[in-house]
Amino acid sequence: MGTFATACASPDATAPAAGKAGGSFTIGLANQQESVTFPAAIAKGAKDKAAQLGDKLIGLDSQGDQQKQASQVQDLIAQQVSAILLVPLSPGPAQALVDQATVAGIPIATVHGYVGADRNVSDPYSKLKFVLDENEAEAGATAGQLALKAFPAGGKVAVITGAAGFVENTTRVTKFQAALDGAGAGKYKIVANQPGNWTKQDGQSACQNILAANPSIGLFYAISDDMAVGCAAAVKSAGSSAKVLGVGGSQAGIDAVKSGDLAGTVCYKPYDEGAMAVQMMHDVLAGKTSAPPKTTFYDSPGITADNVSSCTPQW
Repeated sequence: MGTFATACASPDATAPAAGKAGGSFTIGLANQQESVTFPAAIAKGAKDKAAQLGDKLIGLDSQGDQQKQASQVQDLIAQQVSAILLVPLSPGPAQALVDQATVAGIPIATVHGYVGADRNVSDPYSKLKFVLDENEAEAGATAGQLALKAFPAGGKVAVITGAAGFVENTTRVTKFQAALDGAGAGKYKIVANQPGNWTKQDGQSACQNILAANPSIGLFYAISDDMAVGCAAAVKSAGSSAKVLGVGGSQAGIDAVKSGDLAGTVCYKPYDEGAMAVQMMHDVLAGKTSAPPKTTFYDSPGITADNVSSCTPQW
């Protein structure tokens, strides 16, 4: 991997993007952390679609390190790839990476994330070719509707968020809370909110702590399936009858819905997302699309025991 100085020796904005061969393109994928199953599935879908299209995919794993992701994007620019797909670790630093690619004349788009702190998802950063993502806000709304069905009597609710600093801690919760509030004043009350750091173990610990202080909790909403599965173990261990909801449609989450440990989840499709991203960028490079950048969401339905067979886990 090249150094920052090497990467900065990139062509000027007027130079054509390299990487074309026989009508194919070379697309760089600057990914988040492929030891995590979700971005690993994005990479697999992207690789398979690139092979199908006859394109070359250069997949790079930042291993969750912001500086490493920046260096990898600069390396892709130095290689003069045809285009870059960025799975951003953080919206703010990602904007600088998009700017660098744009100066080099290399089309760039984001997958599973946004560019620009506090930016409205319906108004993508103008230098991007597109944004492809889960509709995180609507996933929260879907989870809210699942909560109303799983816990119709109302009562005390607890929320398990991810690690500090992730925008999903807000985007997956805002409309969830709005759905509860819409059921009537005081019918549902969120009495606890603790981080589960995206892991089964920390999700379990958070729910154990909450149950110790609030044994009458009736529903837990964990904003990822891994945390939800851990939370369900804590509920079972405590002899609680609380319902647990997750988000993600992972193998662990779907298995838990089937077993009854989870009351529901939201079905995300990272493999399809990676494949869609490569197809969309291929079309940009082939001149098939030239519209202003927009955010595209794929369908992410709510899943319960009644329709669990409709969500085939992709991660």
